[in-house]
Amino acid sequence: MLVKTKAIVISSLKYQEKSLIVKCYTQSDGLKSYFVQNAFATKKNLQKTAYFQPLTILEIEANHKNKGTLEHFKEIKLATPYQSIYSNIVKSSIVIFLSEMLHHCIQEEEKNDDLFTFLETALIWLDTHDEISNFHLILVLEVTKFLGFYPDDSESFFNFFDKNEGIFLPFQGINCINEQETVLFKKLIHLKFDSNQKIFTGVDRQILLKILLEYYSIHLDGFKKPKSLEVLKEVFF
Repeated sequence: MLVKTKAIVISSLKYQEKSLIVKCYTQSDGLKSYFVQNAFATKKNLQKTAYFQPLTILEIEANHKNKGTLEHFKEIKLATPYQSIYSNIVKSSIVIFLSEMLHHCIQEEEKNDDLFTFLETALIWLDTHDEISNFHLILVLEVTKFLGFYPDDSESFFNFFDKNEGIFLPFQGINCINEQETVLFKKLIHLKFDSNQKIFTGVDRQILLKILLEYYSIHLDGFKKPKSLEVLKEVFF
């Protein structure tokens, strides 16, 4: 079936010498993987490989056979050309980290228009703003809404957050983060992309990222810590 849709590049993997396997999160069909033959064969094709950088937003026309095999692009163009993401070391480090996160946590091939719209809107925001220190933390937490394990903050007046249950408790159970960490986590829950970026120190962000990765590991089978985590730490600390 011929499909026209927007797609966010999640990952690209070189196959043999000249080809690529590209995983995209599409607006029309959710997660899809595509085979790009001879991507490195000519200068013209080599230019197109720039389309497959992490979290690029594309407009594609593709043949979707929906048989569990690799699909094929018919036409590709940039939906939203980024102005700063790939030229800014902090932003590029963020998108590499986030693309790895999404690669490990979005597994099912199913349409989720709300998740696509959220990711697209967030990435455009990142590209057009300079105060972005907490962007990755907010996005990683917000994505849990779409994956089904966003923290229940109805009793966030309690002092301890239980990572296993995703709830706040009045006592520190075995699966709880400590009181100081819970204070930071509550602040993050109420944060927006355009909130004051100086609400957290570098150490605070490191603590929160550790909590979030542990939270993902508990609630997603087979979740792997991104390899780019150390690069992200170097950028922010």
